[in-house]
Amino acid sequence: MKTKVLLLITLLTGLALAHEGVELGPNGGRILGFSDNETMHGEVTVKGDRFHVALLDKAMRPVAVNRQSITVTTGDRANPVKLEIGKEATGFVFPLVKSGEWLIVRYKETAEAKAVTARFEYNTATCEDCKKAEWLCQCKPDAEKK
Repeated sequence: MKTKVLLLITLLTGLALAHEGVELGPNGGRILGFSDNETMHGEVTVKGDRFHVALLDKAMRPVAVNRQSITVTTGDRANPVKLEIGKEATGFVFPLVKSGEWLIVRYKETAEAKAVTARFEYNTATCEDCKKAEWLCQCKPDAEKK
């Protein structure tokens, strides 16, 4: 019973978030919130066959990577896959996943800090309205258009 309820909640959440009008950063990537008070963000972009996550402050300026870390998980709940993370001067890199897969990104300011979790579906289908990939679509949800 619990499995069916969780599956239903996951499905409904995915449908609700499928076309949500996301915030884009200074490099045209998707913004993820990495703090409860909007002081740290991650901008996810794709370059070649890798995701790049740049750290940005409240004013959307680049932040140097020092003690910060992220972990990224994909796959289904029964068989989650942790992706290998590389560290760069202003962010992190990890392998590209297939379209339609969800990514769970856990950001930590320091090793001792509490993790902040952000999720998004890497949906590369093209939005009919704005012609961008759905994971970068800024269109408002259908409910807000009316």
